[in-house]
Amino acid sequence: MGGAGVAGNTTALRLAESGVRVTLLEGRPRLGGLAFSFRRGDLTVDNGQHVYLRCCTAYRWFLDRVGGTALAPLQDRLDVPVLDVAHPRGPRLGRIRRDELPVPLHLARSLASYPHLSLAERASVGRAALALKKLDPADPALDGIDFATWLGRHGQSPRTVEALWDLVGIPTLNAPAPQASMGLAAMVFKTGLLSEPGAADIGWAHVPLGELHDTRAAKELDALGVRTALRTKAERISRTGDGRWAVDVPGERIEADAVVLAVPQHETHGLLPDGALDDPDRLLDIANAPILNLHVVYDRKVLKRPFFTALGSPVQWVFDRTDSSGLTGGGQYLAVSQSAAQDEIDAPVAALRAKYLPELERLLPAARGAGIRDFFVTRERTATFAPTPGVGRLRPGARTGAPGLYLAGAWTATGWPATMEGAVRSGFSAASAALSALGRRHDHPLQEAV
Repeated sequence: MGGAGVAGNTTALRLAESGVRVTLLEGRPRLGGLAFSFRRGDLTVDNGQHVYLRCCTAYRWFLDRVGGTALAPLQDRLDVPVLDVAHPRGPRLGRIRRDELPVPLHLARSLASYPHLSLAERASVGRAALALKKLDPADPALDGIDFATWLGRHGQSPRTVEALWDLVGIPTLNAPAPQASMGLAAMVFKTGLLSEPGAADIGWAHVPLGELHDTRAAKELDALGVRTALRTKAERISRTGDGRWAVDVPGERIEADAVVLAVPQHETHGLLPDGALDDPDRLLDIANAPILNLHVVYDRKVLKRPFFTALGSPVQWVFDRTDSSGLTGGGQYLAVSQSAAQDEIDAPVAALRAKYLPELERLLPAARGAGIRDFFVTRERTATFAPTPGVGRLRPGARTGAPGLYLAGAWTATGWPATMEGAVRSGFSAASAALSALGRRHDHPLQEAV
């Protein structure tokens, strides 16, 4: 199989657990795909900030499977500090947090005291949430409209969209409401906020991502006998004379009973044999969306909380990565995560520094006058697929029209946006399809035996 990101690793784990001999190909020098770490001087740096929610049961399975659950703990209870620095009477801190009450009352007290919306806007949010709870995210009609249109029809003001819906939607969908499929938005909000009280509790890695998605994943794959070939990309996939599959890589031809492509959609398009999909060019219509991360190392502690999100500022979410990076010497390392960053993904580092360091000083008074030990930028131009209206009809399932050839990746038809949860679920689907075709009885990790 090709591709050793979260989707590919999941597929390989599931196949190998069922006794299938697996060869895992990866063009990079490491596992983990776009959720990885690298060294910068004495620091271990994540290319971007990744979080998950308690409702992400598939990714939680992955963490448990690689022995990483304790290394990426969940909040005891959802609590998101929201700082508005553009309020006429000065900066205001609000919080989105939950109680133990049943849905939707678990958020009622937080919403009632949320200072970034008027009383009327808070009431309108409750009405929209009740309407959203009745929706079926899989309804094709929802995929055809954008989230902003639906919110407008349900009385949500521009301020309400900015201060609440986009606050959650932009980082989870990687798109603002006007550019996001209502079907995917409904999946995020219905599952995360309206399914059960603790569904939206946030978790994140307290170690470098490479520890989870590379080091620990590789250890488990090795223990299962998976052959992993790094710096090795599939160049061509074809049928053999006896109906099996041949995967050509530099200097070698690998034959297999089944092949799983767990690579990005455009790369998949270039490898698909004739007849695998009815309209393979649809894959080229699944656009990508970028994420920009700014990394700032201060000479002192400037943020007391583990993270916060901002209003009235171009800054979106800020995370303290001091401990996970291995920073020593009394400073603090903050990662600023900027989703839907089309306008700035190619901006020069100097321009980003000139814009965002003053913004961080607006948000964090303790940063004023603090020394900057380091400032650098990581860019993922194809971080996720773009969740635009209509994208649902473009996303293929795990099975193809070519027996023995399967697809995995967060961009496939998981029902989820491009998240680690969607990636793991795609791996489950691809492995299940392959095992069924091979006649191997197996248990789905999240369901009954199949």
